[in-house]
Amino acid sequence: MRTLYVTGPRPRVSQHGVTFDPSKPDSYMFLSAALEILETVDFKDAEKSLIMHDVRPKEYDGKAMVALLEKHCDDVDAIFDAGQEAMEKAIAAYREDVARNKSLSADEREAWLGNIDAMKHYFQQYMTNERAYRCVLDAIADKIAKNRIESIRVPLGRNYGMVLADLVPVLQDHKPPFDATMRIETGDTIGYAVLEMNRPAPLNI
Repeated sequence: MRTLYVTGPRPRVSQHGVTFDPSKPDSYMFLSAALEILETVDFKDAEKSLIMHDVRPKEYDGKAMVALLEKHCDDVDAIFDAGQEAMEKAIAAYREDVARNKSLSADEREAWLGNIDAMKHYFQQYMTNERAYRCVLDAIADKIAKNRIESIRVPLGRNYGMVLADLVPVLQDHKPPFDATMRIETGDTIGYAVLEMNRPAPLNI
């Protein structure tokens, strides 16, 4: 059975070894929070606002995540296939870099190629997690449009705020598009992220 699991930040591979880019974290870190929001936005509330207060966080394991992807995404197999394809392209690009670098010694070339091969599975899972996360963001945007949700307010902790921030460009590219914005509210003990759709007011004709 296919599953998802944590890797780490995006790797950078060279003849000297493998380093990791902290500015490009593993999307798996945001998946539980995103899936929790996705499960919550499927409602028919007259207020049209989702407010998540006093949340008891849910931690989904990899198999539970895949089950929820199957519930909300059209083609889960395509997510894993795309991760495989992206890994193969990344590995091919690295190998081209090695082939073009004429200054490498034989030992450096061998070390670089070995490091590339050693990171294949890491690359594949990292890229699969990316695509799974994007599927969840797209599904949230679809639910927001379908249920005509006007705003979402979540605690800043546990990556809820990061998920809303990542939703802004997804909503802006959605069909129909939203003029979505996010702001931070500070309270006495906890901060909140507020996502607003900013739909145009209906015309009184």
